[in-house]
Amino acid sequence: MTHTSSGLRTARRFQLPVPAANGSTTTRTPTVEIVIPVYNEERALPGCLRTLHARLCDELPYPWRITVADNASVDCTLAVAEELADELPGVGVVHMERKGRGLALRTVWGTSDADIVVYMDVDLSTGLDGLLPLIAPLASGHSDLAVGSRLAPGARTVRGPRRELISRCYNALIRRTHGARFSDAQCGFKAARTDVLRPLLAKTQDDAWFFDTELLLLAEHNGLRIHEVPVDWVEDVDTRVDVVGTATDDLKGLWRMARLKASGAASVPVPRRPEPAAEHPDAVLAPDAARSQLTWQIGCFAVIGIASTAGQALLYWLLRGWWQPAAANFVSLLVLTLLNTEANRRLTFRHSADGIGAGRAHLGAGALFVVGYLVTSAAVLLFRDAVPDATAAAETLVLAGSSVLVTAVRFLVLRLAVFRRRAS
Repeated sequence: MTHTSSGLRTARRFQLPVPAANGSTTTRTPTVEIVIPVYNEERALPGCLRTLHARLCDELPYPWRITVADNASVDCTLAVAEELADELPGVGVVHMERKGRGLALRTVWGTSDADIVVYMDVDLSTGLDGLLPLIAPLASGHSDLAVGSRLAPGARTVRGPRRELISRCYNALIRRTHGARFSDAQCGFKAARTDVLRPLLAKTQDDAWFFDTELLLLAEHNGLRIHEVPVDWVEDVDTRVDVVGTATDDLKGLWRMARLKASGAASVPVPRRPEPAAEHPDAVLAPDAARSQLTWQIGCFAVIGIASTAGQALLYWLLRGWWQPAAANFVSLLVLTLLNTEANRRLTFRHSADGIGAGRAHLGAGALFVVGYLVTSAAVLLFRDAVPDATAAAETLVLAGSSVLVTAVRFLVLRLAVFRRRAS
């Protein structure tokens, strides 16, 4: 029996066997720990463990153990879990004195000696046919994290319209606000390599349901590879989730993560995978990466710049009918600068903007907005002084010309300062 600051009271986790090497001095079979977080699940736990245990014995080709993480249950869950641990080889139990799924996972995962850690919900809503596809990309070293997805192509779900709508809206919100590329943040079916997971766990803060989203956003922000597995998922209506409270906490969590990424504090020193290299010994390779990247950046920036200049000119021309030149220029330049910066962050400098979130990128480009506004406004005002009876169309042409100069300076500053590749 042990005590920790996280409230871990009871620990019955047996040691995983050290697997033999697979005919190599450097390669061995990875070990797997599957965690089942539970809160007041005395009814569901026996069926879950017996079903999962049988599938693992029959199908999982890696050394494994199951750990029940009881987070402060007030019914007989702990007693039931300990009885099952005595009955089923390879099953252990830990008891948390504080409630929280995120707390339970962070504590058990953070102290695991397994190479790969997994978690799934006690109701087994996610079909176990997806377990080996979840683990295999991590065991091979191809990916860093793996998630089950109910929204990926090929997934099949059986659930009510209310939960379907909430899930789709929440994941759409994550993609719109954080630019996330994973499709389903909260499916209770995830795995990770412990060597890359530990630095992320040290940064996570949420103790409850937002933990999943927080972990994935941190992983993606730090350039880790996330593998998605389309799953079969059947809703179990006997749930402990407070939908309204969880939704409120999720919104707060998304805002906290946005501020963390904008400040640069979300960057974590995770292990980096090697740069891509050709497998074929006689491969005909593309030109030097630095030159090809610069060519991509110039071409992409030029296309975005042309679109931005045209958009600013159009918006200026529309606003000029109601406002004075300075006001029309300010609003049109502000709107197009925001769009331009986001487009360049996602496209032009996507390979060199490691660890730079949307907030930091826009803050870094703020000074460029001031310079651009001063230069373009000065050009228009000087033109009006020189040609007092000039038309709005003529002003627009002058504005577009000065914007070209600003755009060239903007590219240099963005490439050399704002989106500069960080030293590894």
